[in-house]
Amino acid sequence: MNILIGGAWPYANGSLHIGHIAALLPGDVIARFYRQNGYSVKYISGTDCHGTPITLKAKKEGVSPEEISEYYHNEFVKCFDDLGFSYDHYGKTSSNEHKDFVMNFHRKLYESNSIEEKTSKQCFCEFCNRFLPDRFVNGICPNCGEDTRGDQCEKCNAVFDSSDLKYPTCAICSNKVTLKPSKHLYLKLSDFQDKIKDNIDESTWRKNAISLTNRYISEGLKDRALTRDIDFGIDVPKKGYEDKKIYIWAENVLGYLSGCYISCLRTGENFDNYFKNEDSFHYYVHGKDNIPFHSVILPALLLCEGGYHLPDAIISSEYMTLDGQKISTSKDHAVWIKDLIEKYNIDAIRYFFTINGPEKRDGDFSYREFINSNNGELLGVYGNFVNRTLVFIEKYLEKKTPKGKIDEGIKDKIENLFKSSFNEIKKGNLKDALNSIMDLARFSNKYFDTKRPWITRNTDIKECEDTIFNCVQLIANLAVLFEPFIPFSSNKIFDILKIEKGWSLKIVKEGIPISKTEILFERIEAHKINK
Repeated sequence: MNILIGGAWPYANGSLHIGHIAALLPGDVIARFYRQNGYSVKYISGTDCHGTPITLKAKKEGVSPEEISEYYHNEFVKCFDDLGFSYDHYGKTSSNEHKDFVMNFHRKLYESNSIEEKTSKQCFCEFCNRFLPDRFVNGICPNCGEDTRGDQCEKCNAVFDSSDLKYPTCAICSNKVTLKPSKHLYLKLSDFQDKIKDNIDESTWRKNAISLTNRYISEGLKDRALTRDIDFGIDVPKKGYEDKKIYIWAENVLGYLSGCYISCLRTGENFDNYFKNEDSFHYYVHGKDNIPFHSVILPALLLCEGGYHLPDAIISSEYMTLDGQKISTSKDHAVWIKDLIEKYNIDAIRYFFTINGPEKRDGDFSYREFINSNNGELLGVYGNFVNRTLVFIEKYLEKKTPKGKIDEGIKDKIENLFKSSFNEIKKGNLKDALNSIMDLARFSNKYFDTKRPWITRNTDIKECEDTIFNCVQLIANLAVLFEPFIPFSSNKIFDILKIEKGWSLKIVKEGIPISKTEILFERIEAHKINK
């Protein structure tokens, strides 16, 4: 089976914050897990360089949108590399490869009977003398009456045309917006309503994706414009549309296809094996505000074009808050990932945002909890067990892993954990899997304490060696189980114990040299919280 994992494409209009990572990290965990199990994997993402927020940012800073998007794209690449995200392709929507793929896709798309050309009223600013992209329009949500902007309400998640907003004003100049007729190509979403509904899978979609998608379907899917009167974006490959661009929602989700295609060209694989093959499985990983684009828009585009594999699993996170409050970049109430990376252990970051991830409800970040997570769990439990075992070997067992026999109860415990963790990670239940693995680390510490090898080394050396032999096996298998989540520390253990990667029980042989044991995790002092 071929596995495709699509991580949402962040907008290149500002630095990545903890909310982005909380939503995207599950994709890397799942990708690493499937590679451990021998599957062919394509883990795809990239930078969204054509969004209206980028245009607004560029206008504010007095530079071109291309300069802004390139600056943040490079910053994103560094952050994801530092965090260990194992993308097979991380691209950008401004690349020629992506543009060519999207334009070819749209040329064929326009041949469908589900594409309709019609004139409709679009938001126009007389003062700026321009049609306004959706996110350039502020107003009152027609559904819940709250302040919002664009074509999707952040409060109630309703989707509509920006022309439906009440009391619309221009986000650039704050003047009143008028409506002016403009010709566009529309995708008739209603043609695919039944198939989109049938594609909902309650066993592999997160509950928020199921409920929100069912809501959109019950309200009736409305036609959506494929084109827009904007200057920055991908050209519309159709005569008579030379002054328009492809609407961003109709091209950025195609980045999963273009990225997979580019990666397959590079590796010599067949793109069809991933996107036109029933023997494949697709994960889409993102925050809940991106649900409609992956559960409705992407399937509709794929169905309209025909012959493409539809989404199988929707891993849509809730929000990550900061000290109990919503993250707000405009109010500077955020923690930037580039700052965390500079100061803290990468695995500590990855561990915290998984064990506290917003899988089923909002998660919360505080420096106090982050430090407690590192000191109390990674260092106090896992790191402590690894260190005390390896240091014991260095001091008392001639710096070599001892001879011994694996305890059958421990062997069963490890094998059962491989099976249960396999099922949980496959379903996207990463917190449950990680908690169970950390429980094995707690058991391991308790086993060390109960067996008291510091005493038996003087009273019964064979029992002592047997104890440490089993501790080594626990370390080896913990490293394998932890690898998708905290790969940097696992790789250190793989090197020390000469372990081959792979999702299966490992038995470390006797005689492996152990010297100069490296500490996996360091204590973070509490005074750093105030800093």
